[in-house]
Amino acid sequence: MPELPEVQTMVEDLEKKVLNRTFLNVWTDTPKIVKKPKSFGAFQKQIKGKTIKKIWRRAKNILIELSGGHVLLVHNKMTGHLLYGSWERKGNVWWPKDAGPMQEKVNGYIRIVFFLDNNKMLALSDLRKFAKVELWEKGKLFNSKEFQGIGPEPLEKGFTFEVFEKILENKKGKVKQVLMKPEIIAGIGNIYSDEILWRAKVSPQKDISKLNKTELRLIYQNIRRVLEKAIALRGESFSDFRDPQGEKGFFDTERMVYQREGEKCSRCGTKIKRIKMGGRSAHFCPHCQKL
Repeated sequence: MPELPEVQTMVEDLEKKVLNRTFLNVWTDTPKIVKKPKSFGAFQKQIKGKTIKKIWRRAKNILIELSGGHVLLVHNKMTGHLLYGSWERKGNVWWPKDAGPMQEKVNGYIRIVFFLDNNKMLALSDLRKFAKVELWEKGKLFNSKEFQGIGPEPLEKGFTFEVFEKILENKKGKVKQVLMKPEIIAGIGNIYSDEILWRAKVSPQKDISKLNKTELRLIYQNIRRVLEKAIALRGESFSDFRDPQGEKGFFDTERMVYQREGEKCSRCGTKIKRIKMGGRSAHFCPHCQKL
C-alpha cells in the first residue's frame, strides 16, 4: 500500500502538472471505486467543469481542492497509483500514447480516467480495485468524523518529541501496531514501521507501555529520518507503486528489513525474521531488535 512517502511523491508531482487544470469529463469501467456520491452519473456530472485549485496530502489521502468548494479525495489502498499522461482506448484497454515507463504492466490497470483541458489525462491504475475516490463538499469533509479522527502528521514542525510522547501515553499494544494506527500518527504503514523500528533497535513485538525514554526518542528520531529519506528517494516500488510518470521510486536501496525474511541483517548478520501481527507481517532482526 502506498504510505506517506509514496502519497507525498504523487502530490508533489501532480502539483507541477495539473494545478489550475479543469476536468472536462471522467470515465470508468469500475464504478464501485467511486464511493461518493454513490451514483457514478452524479459524480460525473458534478466533476465536469471543476478546476483544480490545490493539491495536498492528509495521512494517505490525496486531496484535490476544486472550484465551487469541492474536494476530490483519492485513497490508493493496496495497489492504486495516479498517473498523468495520454492514453487511447483500444478494445477494452487503455494504451499509453508514448513509449516508456507507462507501458509497464503495473501501470496498465486503468480503472478511472479524468480528461483535462490540456488534452492530458489523470488516471488511476489499480490492480486489485480497492482504491476509493470521493467527491466532497469541502466543509463536510474537513468536519467529518473520519477526517477529524486522523492523528498528527509526523513531518510537521509541531510534531515534537513531547507531542509524540504525549500521544503514546496510556496507549496499549505492540509498538509496530500502534505506529500504524492512523488515529495516532498519520501515514505510517507496514513498510516504514518495520524500517523505523529496525533503525531504532526496538522489537515490533515490544509493548508500547514498556518503552523507555531512550527507545521512545530513537523511534521518534527515526520516524522523521526514514520518512524524509523515503520522500527524497520518491518512495518504495518493489511492489505496485509508481509515480505519476509511471516510474519507480528508489527507497529499495534503503530497505533493511521489510520483505527481507531469511536475508542477513546488514548490521549484525543475523537472519531477518518475519512474524504475523494482527493480520499483518512484521520483519525484524531478532538479535538487534530485542524485547
